[in-house]
Amino acid sequence: MLLVYGRLLWDDPARFLLLIGLTALSVVIAVTVHEFSHAFVANSLGDPTARRQGRVSLNPLKHLDPAGSILFLVAGFGWGKPVPVDEHRLAHGTTGMTLVAAAGPLSNLTTAFLLAVPIRVGLVELSPVGSQELLADVLKLTVTFNLLLAIFNLVPLAPLDGSRVLGGLIPREYVRGYERLQKYGPVVLVGLIMLDYMIGFSILGSIIVPPVSFLNRLALGG
Repeated sequence: MLLVYGRLLWDDPARFLLLIGLTALSVVIAVTVHEFSHAFVANSLGDPTARRQGRVSLNPLKHLDPAGSILFLVAGFGWGKPVPVDEHRLAHGTTGMTLVAAAGPLSNLTTAFLLAVPIRVGLVELSPVGSQELLADVLKLTVTFNLLLAIFNLVPLAPLDGSRVLGGLIPREYVRGYERLQKYGPVVLVGLIMLDYMIGFSILGSIIVPPVSFLNRLALGG
């Protein structure tokens, strides 16, 4: 992230550019996996909307959102282009929508732990020398960004996936009240992001970083 790597710009510009490039690659992989999974599950459950728009694809250009990608590079969290879903066409109704919403974060968690396997079994060293250094950096960053995207999207504020996942789990008698509250979700989310920069303390970071750090240690070891 630019905020983290900024000090390298003057001390080691080559390393700075390399890290930005690797971060961009990691973001592309994480976002593509996330949005593809939403589209794939929605199509599997009977809604062809995403498929008709070419979203059941591993082509990153179908899924990257410019603003969300830039925020990922700058701050460490962001989003992809939302996948269109017609809930009325999904099998299993509300449960189907919950499955579609959960597919994105779950795919990122799965990807993170799969990519960590070469490190855990010793095929790639965390402190490598020579030709393995680049591969180790790619794997570590891609694991981290998949975890970041998963946990960030599980925050239960619309339009994040967590709002849909929680909405499918709460008792039916509370659904209408919950949906009324979620109308303010985007405002609250943007407000939290802006407040983080105004007060110099990351509220979202304090929510997201601990579980990401725990899962990162669990995936990579150490």
